[in-house]
Amino acid sequence: MGDYIGDLRKFVGTRPIIMCGANVILINSQNEILLHHRTDRDWWGLPGGAMELGESLEETARREVFEEVGLKCGELKLFNIYSGEKQYYKYPDGNEVYNVTATYLCRDYIGKISVDLKEGRDARFFSLDRIPSNLSYTIKGTIYEFLERSQKGNL
Repeated sequence: MGDYIGDLRKFVGTRPIIMCGANVILINSQNEILLHHRTDRDWWGLPGGAMELGESLEETARREVFEEVGLKCGELKLFNIYSGEKQYYKYPDGNEVYNVTATYLCRDYIGKISVDLKEGRDARFFSLDRIPSNLSYTIKGTIYEFLERSQKGNL
């Protein structure tokens, strides 16, 4: 698999681009969700990332979860798709993106959490009443929507 975004950056520099990707809300048997602590910022987020050429969104979600936290996803259920102004992100290196992100729910996974230290400091499950306050701003809305739908029993 290549590095599509890296190759694209050679042509456009740090200017804003539209970046498609996927992330996953992994839910354990205690109804806790897995959050991934990023290395580039002191933020917790969902495991996920950018789509590579030829991948489906589901393949992106599975690959990114495995690369970042070492878990293999089984069934993925589409939760929502996020795009627009709230999905703007400027990386510490100056690269700017407008994310279009498919978020999936997954209760069916195998493996043991193993964090890729190039991308994350930690990954662990949090109870829904103990979500850290330092969430990545591009996924805050996703987490809040998940919490609201969970409370209403709409999942």
